[in-house]
Amino acid sequence: MLTQFKESVSFIQSKTSVQPTIGIILGTGLGGLVKEINVIDEIEYKDIPHFPVSTVESHSGKLIFGELGGKKVVAMQGRFHFYEGYDMKQVTYPVRVMKLLGIERLFVSNASGGVNPDFEVGEIMIQNDHINLFPAHPLIGKNFDELGPRFPDMSDPYDTEMIKLAQTIAAENNIKVSVGTYAGLTGPTLETPAEYGYVRAIGADAVGMSTVPEIIVARHMDIPCFAISIITDLGVPGKIHKVSLADVIAVATRQEPKMTLIMSQLISRL
Repeated sequence: MLTQFKESVSFIQSKTSVQPTIGIILGTGLGGLVKEINVIDEIEYKDIPHFPVSTVESHSGKLIFGELGGKKVVAMQGRFHFYEGYDMKQVTYPVRVMKLLGIERLFVSNASGGVNPDFEVGEIMIQNDHINLFPAHPLIGKNFDELGPRFPDMSDPYDTEMIKLAQTIAAENNIKVSVGTYAGLTGPTLETPAEYGYVRAIGADAVGMSTVPEIIVARHMDIPCFAISIITDLGVPGKIHKVSLADVIAVATRQEPKMTLIMSQLISRL
């Protein structure tokens, strides 16, 4: 695996001179942040040795290199999901590569279902914790001490200083944000009413099909993380309705400018 990481990094470095300090992973319907990036180079996933290729229609499938908020960034326009049939090593492969490219912080966005009864469709939730409900763990198997410890601590999965700064930025711009816990499940089905109730009962505020594996691997490599969710549907008794991908994307697209403002200003102020 280490050889594969290095081969991917070597190829990428041969295609761009950008040395990123910020890594960004964009979720379903949330690719608009790329418009704020002064793009210098783009590399298709399919061209990178050992890189998975996104199979989800709402995910583009390329690495974007450029500048945002005065920082050099690399953005994944399209992520990989466990439900696509990839194993956890493949799902998190790009995070390892971004670390070896030099990133010092990771920013993640996602669209998720809200199980907190106080939430509304379109709610913006900053993640301060997560619950891993995936049946596989990205750190199972041989540990590479060069990347991180065998038993990484997860008492601070999301960086508290970045959370505070993001809340300040939201308040300055009159953007309502909540802070909460995200539960990660495999998908690709959305949850049943009983499953929504279970997720809420164990302490989550939102539920989705991504983010958790990437954060685990990032923290394994001691990368400070910030994650933000847009609540695109509700799993609350009396508010559960049939939801399509088009519905999810519509809500995400509507709220994306607010999320983009928070993330871009946060990056610029670091």
